[in-house]
Amino acid sequence: MITILVVVGWDFQEISGYIPCAISIMLASICVNQMEFNALTVSHFCLNKASVAKGGKMEAHAAPGLSYMDIPNAQIRKVTANRLLASKQTIPHYYLTVDARVDKLVTLRGELNPLQDASGGKKISINDLVIKAAALALRKVPQCNSSWMNEFIRQYHNVNINVAVQTEHGLFVPVIRDADKKGLGTIAEEVKQLAQKARENSLKPADYEGGTFTVSNLGGPFGIKQFCAIINPPQAAILAIGSAEKRVIPGAADGQYEFGSFMSATLSCDHRVIDGAIGAEFLKAFKGYIENPTSMLL
Repeated sequence: MITILVVVGWDFQEISGYIPCAISIMLASICVNQMEFNALTVSHFCLNKASVAKGGKMEAHAAPGLSYMDIPNAQIRKVTANRLLASKQTIPHYYLTVDARVDKLVTLRGELNPLQDASGGKKISINDLVIKAAALALRKVPQCNSSWMNEFIRQYHNVNINVAVQTEHGLFVPVIRDADKKGLGTIAEEVKQLAQKARENSLKPADYEGGTFTVSNLGGPFGIKQFCAIINPPQAAILAIGSAEKRVIPGAADGQYEFGSFMSATLSCDHRVIDGAIGAEFLKAFKGYIENPTSMLL
């Protein structure tokens, strides 16, 4: 299978620099010098000269008979689209996944929240515990708390965790600064305040700039088992959290079984910055905090 560009009515100089949608063409034989294509089958053809308006912008054509409406893109969606596109085009992503047992984490949360209620604090969520575990794991494996700078790798001393928040206005990633140094109650308070500001579309640049690592959770809110997130540049990694599910596992004695709840966590890494073994070290440290959560309180 060979992917090439075919544009009706244009020569190469005229289309240079323009990137259309993918055109997949199978060629049985090609004579490049003579430009002779034999047994050519086009599976998708999606661009011709007439479909591009003046100034190089695509016209909004639709197939005859389709009913639709055009929804204008808000500025935040345009910015997010451009950043994520640049990320996938320029960052060599790879992905590592680990399953962590969360029974002790749920138990700890159940013990801490009555104390939060008694003191007037915000309830601690599983995501707050995940943020804290990720921050402490970054302190153990600082290579994952870095950025690619072409001539060097910048490793950050601050552990600032961006938290993905989906709103009707678009996707926001407010930042929890120095998350490794903050208590769970403080993290819970800040996350809820920033999420509310995101929903109100009132975040200021100081609320989302300066992050060094991102956590995205589609498990708790949406029940997504596992997913791979796109790195938030200039960061070198993002952690995608899936939902917890009960599994039957071997018990302490032969022939005995018990139930355990396991959560999937997938780390998307920039291979220029984070080698596979380093990414694995981070997930090992993260899993250790999730499965032994009282160590986060020390």
